Parts: sequence; C-alpha cells; structure tokens
Amino acid sequence: MKSPKEMSLEKKLLGLLDSKSEAHKLAVALIADEQIQDIQDYANNVSIKRLGFNDHGPVHMRQVALNSIVMLDLLRQAGIRTCLEAEEQGSYDDSACAILLGSFLHDIGMSIGRQDHELYSSLMARPIIERLLEALEISNKRKAVISCMSTECIVGHMATRRIHSIEAGLILIADGCDMTKGRSRIPISMNTAPQSGDIHKFSAASIEGVDISKGKDHPIRISVKMDSELGLFQIEEVLLPKISMSPSKEYVEVVAKIKDKDERRYL
Repeated sequence: MKSPKEMSLEKKLLGLLDSKSEAHKLAVALIADEQIQDIQDYANNVSIKRLGFNDHGPVHMRQVALNSIVMLDLLRQAGIRTCLEAEEQGSYDDSACAILLGSFLHDIGMSIGRQDHELYSSLMARPIIERLLEALEISNKRKAVISCMSTECIVGHMATRRIHSIEAGLILIADGCDMTKGRSRIPISMNTAPQSGDIHKFSAASIEGVDISKGKDHPIRISVKMDSELGLFQIEEVLLPKISMSPSKEYVEVVAKIKDKDERRYL
C-alpha cells in the first residue's frame, strides 16, 4: 500500500501536467505500474536496511519527478527551450516524458547495490521504458528520442558522468534537492553502529525544507531552510557539485537560510 507522502507527491505532480498531454498520460501509467512500485520498494529496502543509506525508494523518486517538472515549467515560463526543442528533435511534452521516466527509474539500480547503480538503473529501465512508451500514441521516432533522453537522465544523475542536455541536467539538480529531514528519518531511527557516511543522514536531518520557485536573477531559485549549520554540508557537498556538473546550472540560483541567521547565497 502506498504511503500518504507518495500519494501527495503524485497529486502535486499530476496537477503540474496538462491533462491532455502525453506526459500526463505517462505519469498516470508510471504511478499505477506495479512492477515499478515493487522495484522501487525493494531498492529502498536495500538502500536503508542493507546498506545504511537514506531513502532511495518510491517517495524519493516521486520527489525527484516533482522537482524536475517544477524546474522544467519555470524554464518554459522564462522562454528557455529544452534541448529536444532547440535541436528540433522533439517537443516540450517529449522532454517532460523523458524527465518523468528518468525520475521514476533513476534509482531502481539501488536494488542491486550502490556502486554503479546508475548504470544498473539504465539497464533495468530500458524494457520498462519501451513498454510504457509503446502505450503512447506517438511516432516511433518520438519513442526512440524519449527513450534515449530518459536513459541520459538516469545515467547522469550521480554527477560522475558528463551529460549534455538541459533535461538530464534538471534531474541531476532535482536529485540533489531531495535532502530534507524526512529522507533520513528511517536511517536515523535505526539503532546502528557509527559508520562512514553518517554525516549525510545527520546533515539531512537538519534540513527543514527545500523550496523551488522563480528566481530573482535566474529562472530557478532553490531555497534551503535548515535548523543548524550542519545542513550546509548537504548544500556544499551534495547539491552544489551536482549543479556544477549540470548543463542547466546557468539557470539556477541557490540560497540557504539558517534559523535566526541571515540568508546565505551560493549561486
């Protein structure tokens, strides 16, 4: 059974998409797909219980989808075209479809393990992507383009491999934006011995919220609220490296607000 958080994110995501678009139809299919849900659930089990990492399951992948689509819409509002649009290889809707597929499937490789999980995710995702695209009433060329773009989105989300599209760049940033205390709640509650990497879950626990909105100087503003300076680790060691590797970095500004202190601007 899905959690209230999953259902809330799904509702917000569908509300951002044109109900008549292929992207909306695809989002509905992704949300309802039992195979994807089962793999996401198991990936989360491996991530949290076996490896001691934070959430890499259905909530995280839905949050990344929501973050990505919010940023994609902000770019459209600013008159910035996606790579598929600029290169005349597809439409805004095609870019949205690729981003949705990439977001929902980018961490399913965690069901195997952490190392190279982005590559495992891409291998596991291809038959699922082909199956879901086959149900859409679009040309074979559009299916091929969306499939390739979504694969780039998956492979590039760890900032370990160079990517070249705005679309993949948005998922890279969106993934880094999911760093609130809710993502680390379960790992922290588990009584485990101290180990390397604990800083990630404890720093995430200090993040109260991440807001993505229209920027003052850039199309996208990422505002991170935290209750202590420990949360700066998440910005400086997780989010900023991903932004620096993203082809979408020129469109983003980042600010941090620590309780009772002045706002700190990074980008």
